[in-house]
Amino acid sequence: MTQTTTNVREPGTGPEAGARTGAAEPGQSTTTGDKIVGTVSHTVLIIWSVLVIVPLVGVLMSSFKTSSEIFASPFGLPANWNFRNYVNAWTTAGIGSFFFNSVIVVFCALFLTMLLGSMCAYVLARFQFPGSRLLYYLMLAGLTFPIFLAIVPLFFVLRGIGLLNTLPGLILTYAMFAFPFTVFFLYAFFRSLSRSIAEAAAMDGAGEWRIFFQIMLPMARPGLATVAILNFVGLWNQFLLPVALNTNPDNYVLTQGMASFASQAGYSVDFGALFAAVVITVVPVLIVYLIFQRQLQGSVSQGTNK
Repeated sequence: MTQTTTNVREPGTGPEAGARTGAAEPGQSTTTGDKIVGTVSHTVLIIWSVLVIVPLVGVLMSSFKTSSEIFASPFGLPANWNFRNYVNAWTTAGIGSFFFNSVIVVFCALFLTMLLGSMCAYVLARFQFPGSRLLYYLMLAGLTFPIFLAIVPLFFVLRGIGLLNTLPGLILTYAMFAFPFTVFFLYAFFRSLSRSIAEAAAMDGAGEWRIFFQIMLPMARPGLATVAILNFVGLWNQFLLPVALNTNPDNYVLTQGMASFASQAGYSVDFGALFAAVVITVVPVLIVYLIFQRQLQGSVSQGTNK
């Protein structure tokens, strides 16, 4: 005797019914409130983009004009598109030397900050020892300490060790300035990494230095890229520290050189060359962001998926 069974699909079951009764596709359940929020947010972003892009376009256009063209028609096209203003800014105004000083100071300080800051953040995040929490809170306190309150002590310290008005002194100061934020940012990132990989490497005989440089540091690449961009922008635009601690004109960085160039001749300044110098100052920041943009987006998406 054989028993036959029939698969009777009950109403409301099966993939077709699931497709009918399941969650709606994105966009199908959009409410009026979501539409209002989306419209307002897009409007604000468009306005913000216009406020940012229009001045940049105006600066770029003015960098190809003469001073008379800038005053006569601020928003008009230049009569002749040439790079004379850039040549004058780079050579006559000395922006070239200021640019190289900034590159040396910022990249050396960034290297020191990223190396020492990542090592400090890794130790504080992965190891427990007496005083570890105190050290971490001291790093947080460094974020709340206004930099202008440290100008006078820094001045005497650098003068005492013979590094006042020198590029090495400015490099150490920049690195110290960015160190607390680097530790604070990377501390949470290292804590979120899996411990099992480091434990497996230790069981295979890898030492702590090898685990850090060959395993944990590459895993933290999105966080390192993000904090590197933020530190680079902050150090590149730093003005208070070099003005107070670097008064030698031969060692001026870009922010000092731009301020000196803009104020050296009053209304007789070459505004075309000044705008060209502004473009030269902005371009490195854009290049660094474009290089690390993918890593920055990966860091943000990784943080939102946790």
